[in-house]
Amino acid sequence: MKPTIAFLMISLLLLSCKTEKKSFTSFDQYPSPTEENLWLNYTKEFSDFKLWSPTADEVLLNLYDNGTDGLPIARYELTRFREGVWSTRVLGDLHGTYYTFQILIDGEWSEETPGIYAQAVGVNGERAMVLDLKSTDPNGWESDQSPILRHPNEAIIYELHIRDMTIHSQSGSSLPGKYLGLVEEGTKGPEGLTTGIDHLKELGITHVHLLPTFDHYSIDETKLDSAQFNWGYDPQNYNVPEGSFASDPYRAEVRIKEFKQMVKSLHDQGIGVILDVVYNHTGRTAESNFNQEVPGYYYRQWEDGSLADAAACGNETASERPMMRKFILESVAYWTREYHLDGFRFDLMGIHDIDLMNEVSKKVKEVNPNAFVYGEGWTAKDSPYPADKRALKKNTVQMPQITAFSDDLRDGLKGSVFEDSSTGFVSGGEDMEESIKFGIVGAIAHPQVAYQEVNYSDAPWTNNPWQTISYVSCHDNHTLYDKLKVSRKDAGEREIIAMAKLANAIVLTSQGTPFLHAGVEMLRTKNGEHNSYNLPDSINQIDWYRKKQYSEVFDYHKNLIALRKAHPAFRMSTGELVRSNLEFQKTEDSFISYLMETNGTQDPWKKILVAYNARTTPVNYRLDGRWQVAVIGDTFDFDGSAIATGSISVPAISMLVCFQK
Repeated sequence: MKPTIAFLMISLLLLSCKTEKKSFTSFDQYPSPTEENLWLNYTKEFSDFKLWSPTADEVLLNLYDNGTDGLPIARYELTRFREGVWSTRVLGDLHGTYYTFQILIDGEWSEETPGIYAQAVGVNGERAMVLDLKSTDPNGWESDQSPILRHPNEAIIYELHIRDMTIHSQSGSSLPGKYLGLVEEGTKGPEGLTTGIDHLKELGITHVHLLPTFDHYSIDETKLDSAQFNWGYDPQNYNVPEGSFASDPYRAEVRIKEFKQMVKSLHDQGIGVILDVVYNHTGRTAESNFNQEVPGYYYRQWEDGSLADAAACGNETASERPMMRKFILESVAYWTREYHLDGFRFDLMGIHDIDLMNEVSKKVKEVNPNAFVYGEGWTAKDSPYPADKRALKKNTVQMPQITAFSDDLRDGLKGSVFEDSSTGFVSGGEDMEESIKFGIVGAIAHPQVAYQEVNYSDAPWTNNPWQTISYVSCHDNHTLYDKLKVSRKDAGEREIIAMAKLANAIVLTSQGTPFLHAGVEMLRTKNGEHNSYNLPDSINQIDWYRKKQYSEVFDYHKNLIALRKAHPAFRMSTGELVRSNLEFQKTEDSFISYLMETNGTQDPWKKILVAYNARTTPVNYRLDGRWQVAVIGDTFDFDGSAIATGSISVPAISMLVCFQK
């Protein structure tokens, strides 16, 4: 129930010990109450509101009937107590009441802000809401189970944007572009082929990676009938799901309920959920919620006081400062606990510091031991933070539970993402073999890899193979199909298809953690666009006609995934196992082969021979002994009915897998 007007004029203090505002000459002097609980504390009897702002002169709490308009129904002054923390307690059951803070600093009032710890917001994220979070749990939430994962390379990650998966007119979804549309069962596309979650089940992936799905600035949630699209890398409210994917963005509880139902439905099908997070920068700077509360503190600056911008988005956050570190750690723990998430992908992870990322992994695993953390081990621009302390790819060895993207393998396979004409191993590029071998072993130290010939790394950068994300394409830059088309304009369609299949054959038989861009299994195209972050649905949508058009490519990927799942030798858990079991046999121009013993892997096959032929002609490959053929060209036969002895012809632009029991 709502409190009475008379009562709403009374603000109760949590602590009676007021403190005075202090002056500071640097951010290092700011108090750091890292143990203080700054999240809203809701009960049916009262709600506690807190905010950290050591430079504030006053802090106000405004209560509203709704999340969009109208004057406050009540206003409270918060009281400063220790270490720059302000608080007030409001009696009564405030469930469903919206609120904002305003902060007075040096004679100027901030814009109204929902606060950086907001857990529920109204339309466009401008006002927070007091909410009993238990009321948003779907049926069976308490018994919800995450997929069991001993090592990250047991996962097969599928990176998707929620809107892209179901917005096409032939997706068969009754809720296109929505959380619940993604998990709607029984949807059919052209000629009755599965779409949505049934497509994911049929393909066999183990985890979905959701492009940023926290509340972001770009989409105007009051105008969802108009054409709008954005990937979401412009954070507004970090601890709240994005409203444009909900059936009703005006009611703060709806997006939370539907996000949880999406997670539960994916878990029910054995699919984990990974959230792409963007703690490295905020979508705005001066107007951001962080800056409204403590101007400048949460961002890095150069020595001259100007904003650092390693994200190339206007700012970069200062993860090394105690209260920023506290926020990130508590935020990932909150998402893991409240939304049952199974992992996080850190955008531009190289902006953050090594210690933070180690703490993130520890914090996440304390809540969900099956969860894992990975990220981009680079920055977009330079940073004032020392490179030897950053969570860069080359420093992954100092982050034993963190996985990083391997651009070495990505560009080794298809050519540089920044040069349209650049080609890679599968598309006729020269001198890419060592980069591919480096990717095959998961960037570990291996005696047969010539590191001086690897495209971007001159030394191993992982301890164990699962610390690399093995991939050839993602949301950034061209799709795989578009990249192959633009870099090999002389190649025919059949040759392009063969290149695409071989690229992900290498990804899915490498020792790292495999990662697929949504739609790659049906040769997704964005009509040649490089950067589609704000382009229309016509560019970004999954075109379900292509599933039928390129059914052989879909079947090939489905079989690759089945192969990897059935044979743990393709996902060894330690660097020592890889070094002991994997031996390269032949490395020549556009051809690589290796032999795997399967000791210590519990693989049903005793020995596995793998060959990648990127040549445009078959290769007659000499064999020692008698082998059963599991994969040759487009043929998959896990029983190995065909026997090869002496030699075998490896078809042009294809993979061969043979085994001995």
